[in-house]
Amino acid sequence: MRSVNLLMTIPSQTYALTGVLLAAIALILFLILKLRIQAFVALLIASVFVGIASGTMPLTEVGGTIVEGMGSSLGFIAAVVGLGAIFGQLVEHSGGAQSLAQGLLKVFGEKRASWAMMLTGFLISIPVFLDVGIVILAPIVYALARRTGKSLLNYGLPLAAGMAVTHAFVPPTPGPVAVAYILGVPLGQVILYGCLVGLPAAIISGPILCPMLARRVHVDPPPLDVSEGKAMTLPSALAIISILSLPIVLIIGAGIVEQLALAALPAGLDKSEQAAALAESLKTAALPQQILTFIGHPVIALLIATCAALYFLGRKRGVSGEELMTLSTKALGPAGIIILVTGAGGVFKKMLGSSGVGDALANLLEGAGLSAILLAWLFSTILRVTQGSATVAMLGAAALMGSIVAAADFTHGQLALIVVSIAAGATGFSHVNDSGFWIISRYFCMSEKETLKTWFFVGTTISIVGLLMCLALWSIA
Repeated sequence: MRSVNLLMTIPSQTYALTGVLLAAIALILFLILKLRIQAFVALLIASVFVGIASGTMPLTEVGGTIVEGMGSSLGFIAAVVGLGAIFGQLVEHSGGAQSLAQGLLKVFGEKRASWAMMLTGFLISIPVFLDVGIVILAPIVYALARRTGKSLLNYGLPLAAGMAVTHAFVPPTPGPVAVAYILGVPLGQVILYGCLVGLPAAIISGPILCPMLARRVHVDPPPLDVSEGKAMTLPSALAIISILSLPIVLIIGAGIVEQLALAALPAGLDKSEQAAALAESLKTAALPQQILTFIGHPVIALLIATCAALYFLGRKRGVSGEELMTLSTKALGPAGIIILVTGAGGVFKKMLGSSGVGDALANLLEGAGLSAILLAWLFSTILRVTQGSATVAMLGAAALMGSIVAAADFTHGQLALIVVSIAAGATGFSHVNDSGFWIISRYFCMSEKETLKTWFFVGTTISIVGLLMCLALWSIA
């Protein structure tokens, strides 16, 4: 594939290629919003448009670039998202979410139930999607509201706030995994900074903000459904916390080994030399370090956690092998859609890079003086507000930031903060074009107006606090 770097020195060409990028973004929004075309197809069509309209690629290379971009994205993403989906399905089926919520309520007490619900959401959304988590935990929220006589939102909104944060900020959920892969950021770093940024954002937007919103909008729980009272033998809260923590601890452990190995490398190496030297250093490291690196690889860590969930939340609790097979197969259905959309985002990023459009954007913004954190947040926020899907917003922003990141010399910590900033942008400003808006509106018994007066501000607070935290941590990352 021929290089287009020379074209970047011509200002008119830079502006022309930037115009192609803006047209591609407009095309994605038109296809999704107006024609209601699935995001996977829309991203592929926009990628083809970039390849043709840029004028920097032979037509014969467009198809090959799509295949190359899809293939390079899916190898890692498919394994992580697929295993994560099965892991989450087992946690959901076992009653792990309810067990965790009840365990935290015992620790915090009813007076601090909003804190317990926020932490439940923060932990349970690591493997379980936000909409699923809301559905399975809604009966506990209803029971709390009936028992205390307080607004349903006192407990429901902190739960949703905690879920929204980890769903976007903390791997191994699909969004941050995909963005980290596209930008080449170690997952251990993203987990670390996702928690550092996400926990304050969840606290401020959850237990601190939500009681004030609940006083403005009082919502009564729905009438008691007898099905809510059915007894179910639940796993212990400690078991659920241990299983949820297992892959994160393994990934962070491997990240620590990697950081120590990086610190021991000679100074002055460029990115490619550093990567090669790091790989060689880890190959010849002591056996304990090699083992930690092996079990801490995201795919291996999630495989171990999934196997642990299959045993402890499945077979040990009397679930048959046939039922476990059915549960696993069921989980892979929604995962397949996420994997394909993520792959299409990788194609879009590859096409922007190969056509020179991404380099044009990087050159144009180089002299603007905008912080990479702010720019990443703005890209993600604009895509979020206009088309609604947080996943599409994160993938689009990651593709746009790809060339900017490649041209700069950021540390791993700074790259992780760029990922978290993208996640923050994709979390805020939820309104009627966001499916999560309707899930929360329905299960927390609110009208559209009431949801805009409450959940819109919760998500937006997460987004703004996340951005501010990223900016504050930038200089020390």
